[in-house]
Amino acid sequence: MLGTQIRPARPDDTERLRRFLTRLSLHTQTLRFFTGIGTPAASLVRVLIALDDHRDALVVTLDGEIIGHAMSYRGEAADVEIAVVVADEWQGKGLGPHLIDVLLFRAAVRGAKTVGMDVMGENRRVLRMIRRLWPDAQMKVASGTVEVTARIQRAEVFAE
Repeated sequence: MLGTQIRPARPDDTERLRRFLTRLSLHTQTLRFFTGIGTPAASLVRVLIALDDHRDALVVTLDGEIIGHAMSYRGEAADVEIAVVVADEWQGKGLGPHLIDVLLFRAAVRGAKTVGMDVMGENRRVLRMIRRLWPDAQMKVASGTVEVTARIQRAEVFAE
């Protein structure tokens, strides 16, 4: 992805992330947050850029603007739970799987062996990607969402 940079989120990303979230279509917001978010609350933005022993957050930038976001946090059903969102105009170009690779590499370095995520049942693109990346993933349908759990394969992740 020529010109893009994946890096850890920083406190000075607050306004860039707010702009990114606001530019997402209602459909994309709903697929990521399970609801439209309108103007993102300051508390949501703070959570999305928080980095600590339990959470990791990455952004993809292009010309100084955020075009993708991925986060992980210690999970209950899996060692690490992840969530990813990519700007509408960048979807389908491989940016999401690339973000996931980098995020899972960072989680694996910290000892994570399993990954979990909740995906809306209508998010066919992501469910196809999961089947491709983790053919042995366990999927459980619950209230319109698919709860996914898979093993992190060190061979499938790489360092950025």
